Formats: sequence, C-alpha cells, structure tokens
Amino acid sequence: MPIRTLPPALGALLSGALLPLAFAPFGQSWLVAPLLAVLFHGWSTAGRPLAAARLGFLFGLGQFGCGVWWVFVSMDRYSGAGPVVAGLLTALFVVVLALFPALAGAMGAWLAEPGEFRRRVLLLWPTVWVAAEWLRGWLFTGFPWLQVGYSQIDTPLAGYAPVFGVLGVGWVAALTAAVLLAVFRHRDGVGPWVAVVVLLWLIGAGLTQVRWSRPAGPPLQAALLQGNVPQELKWRPETRRRIIATYLEMTRRRWGVDVIVWPETAIPLFYHQVRDVLLGPLEREARSRSSDLLIGIPVQEPDGRYYNALISLGRTPGVYYKRHLVPFGEYLPLRRWLGSALDLLQIPMSDFSAGSGDQPPLQAAGYSLAPTICYEDAFARDALRGLPEAAYMVNVSNDAWFGDTIAPHQHLQMARMRALEANRYLLRATNTGLTAVIGPDGRIVAQAAPFVRTSLTEEFVPLRGATPYVRWLDWPVILMVTGLLGWFAVAGRGRS
Repeated sequence: MPIRTLPPALGALLSGALLPLAFAPFGQSWLVAPLLAVLFHGWSTAGRPLAAARLGFLFGLGQFGCGVWWVFVSMDRYSGAGPVVAGLLTALFVVVLALFPALAGAMGAWLAEPGEFRRRVLLLWPTVWVAAEWLRGWLFTGFPWLQVGYSQIDTPLAGYAPVFGVLGVGWVAALTAAVLLAVFRHRDGVGPWVAVVVLLWLIGAGLTQVRWSRPAGPPLQAALLQGNVPQELKWRPETRRRIIATYLEMTRRRWGVDVIVWPETAIPLFYHQVRDVLLGPLEREARSRSSDLLIGIPVQEPDGRYYNALISLGRTPGVYYKRHLVPFGEYLPLRRWLGSALDLLQIPMSDFSAGSGDQPPLQAAGYSLAPTICYEDAFARDALRGLPEAAYMVNVSNDAWFGDTIAPHQHLQMARMRALEANRYLLRATNTGLTAVIGPDGRIVAQAAPFVRTSLTEEFVPLRGATPYVRWLDWPVILMVTGLLGWFAVAGRGRS
C-alpha cells in the first residue's frame, strides 16, 4: 500500500512494530530510513500537535511492544510476579516509553511552519526524534534501548560514533529518512539534500578508516568465563558451593593468562563471607601464576548497605561499585510512596546502593581499565568514565534474567557501540551469554556460544588516545539539537 493511501494510524503502528528488525539479532539496518519516513510522513500531514502525538504514541507502542517485550520474562519467570502482574507491568512500561515519540511528534507539529514542507521534514523531524531519544536516555535515570543509532553499527554511519556518539549516528540516519520522504513526495528541489545525505554517508565511510587510538603496549591475553548458571538456581543456598567450584575449576585451567574475568555476581555470597576462605587464597594463587582476576560479587559495608561490585585480585587489588542501578530491578525508586511494591516482585538482591561517581580506577594486567556492570554499558556517560586513561574496557553482565530472547543480542550491540565510541577493546564476560571480545572498531573479535558452560580466551591490545566523543560526549549533538529547536521556535514566533 503506498504511503499516500496508508491510514496514518496504521502506518505508524506497523512501522514502529517493524523497527526492532533493524537491530540485533535481525540486523536489517536498512529498514530505519523507510520506517522513519512513514512516521515523518504522518507527522507532516497531521497538522495539530495532538494528532502528531497520537501517531508518535502508536509508533512507540509498536516499537517498544515488539522490541522490549522481554522484560516480561524476567518478571514472570524469575520474580514470582506471575503472568498477569508481569503482563500488566510490561504493558505499562511500553506505554511509558511510547510517550517519548509522542512528545517528539507534538513538539514537531507545534514548531512546524505551515507550507514549508521541506524545512519541516528535512530538519525538524530528525531533530525532534533525536531530542526525544536523548530525553529517554536521561529522564528517570534513562532507558536508551532501541535508539536508532545502534542499528547502524555495521553501516558506514558507524564512522560518526567516535566523533558524535550513538545520538549523532541516529541523527544522520533520521535525516536520511527525511530526505527519502522528501524525494518521494516532492521530487523537485530536493537534489541538493540528496547530495548532502550521500556526502554524509561517504564521510561516515571515510571515518570508519580513522584510528583514534594507538597501542599502549604489547598484546595481552584475556580469559572470559561463562558459568551458565540458571537464574532460578543462582541464589539458592544449596547451589552456592557448586557454582563457586565451577568458576574455580575454569579459572585454574587458565592460569598464566594476563587477566581472567568472571561475570556479574558470579559469587552468590557477600564479599565478607568469602574473603578469608576463598578470595584471599585465590589472590595469592593468582599472583603466583602471574594472572589478575576480575570477579563480580556483591559487597556489604558495615553500615548494612550493599553494592553490586567488581573486584580485582592480583598485583593491584581494587573494587568498583556499580553506579547506575536498574530501577525496580536493583533498587526501588520513590520507595516512600511505593512502599512494598518491590516485595511483590520478589527479585533477589534487589535493594542495592549506588556507588559514588569518583571511585579510583580498577587495574588489571598492568593497566587501568574502564569497568561497567551489566546495564551500565547502555550509557556512554557511565561506560566511558575513566577514559582516556583506561587502556581497555570490561563489562560483566548477567542476561540470564531474559532467557533466550532478543535482549542479550540487543545488549551486545550496545556494548559494541561503546567500544567503537571509545576506540578501545571491550572484554565482556556474561553468565549465560553473550560473552565476547569486541575490537576498537566495534566488531566482534571472538564470541562464545550462548547457554553453555565455557571460557573464551583471546588476545587484545591495550590502547591509548582519546576519540572526540570521549572528550565531548553528547554535548555537540545536544547543542546542535537545542540550536535547531530554538531556531524553529524563533521562526514560529516571528510568524505569529
């Protein structure tokens, strides 16, 4: 059905539902331009802000309903909420996320200049789209899943990631969609804009050849352990000894490797409970075998607060406390008002405290590293802390909460973007997968099979140097978006 005759509401809902196919594991990145073009077409003909907001909301229902449905698995299977409560909470989550493209549509329609189709489509719609994505990645601690820039990690637009980050990549992708729509609707006069988009893609391809970092030393070896512990067994007292024995056995097979990484909360006991009987002897053994260990473990302080932590054992001991916690999974926002709502979900270890923002850097294999725990690598502002001093990045995760769904694949794709933005190797150790070594170009160097007990041993190179994005983060994109929105607002005031 042609765009002109497709009902706007149906077009918005269907195009949003198809958008997750552009992301991992499907990898159909080419879908972003035509699907966003359908949405932009609906926005450009909606007229009123409320009508445009409705189309954006329907698009968001499709996008997040088909793209992040996997949160249902964690709540239903592992929290004890049951399918009804889990389904209602998942639906509420999708509705809240859908408000962001709704806001983008309303903002764009409010700022649009009647009769100026090309200006609205070619500049305004990509700008409000990226503004809403930025807001979604920040408001209420943020949820940046399915930002369109991630879908372009294997296209020429990935070249912009070390310069402008995932939002900059997303803006060029959205501009491509706007120009596609302009070509379809108004063939005359859009030639210069087509040339601009072609040039942007060519520049992106050229930027993929730029190396923003250089070796800081000879190659090192890393062993990433994947214990494949079922989530329903992980926190049971009767399984603790077996889980620890599994990781000890896997570790001792890899002695002599420069750095050995265990996944998130690999040890299902507090640090103080195993410090003397396990970690002390293990650290002495590691030093004698010239290996450093990075181990995920919860740490409880004397004041009773506990943290999701990554500790280093070996030549330079240290500890990192997770800073960016998962709302409702690791802590309960607005506890005073929500009361015992978290108790209903029955999530193990679900009242963590957040680590401070000025923690000393972890070191392993003789270099500083940039650590993240699970969800943190979805946020560049968290993952890139410690750079450019850090020579490599480490992420420990446990995506077993979401089973064999698309969630681990989406999460790995986001980790790839972080490695590309930083131009660093990223070592990613997970409980059930997807364990991988990611290169500074964002490509996977090696990956372990999911849902098997295994270890992945691979060389990586410690690097030094800073990409423009490490120095600027999202500020250039924020300033550009703010400037364009301000320009549209001033132009609208002048018309009034």
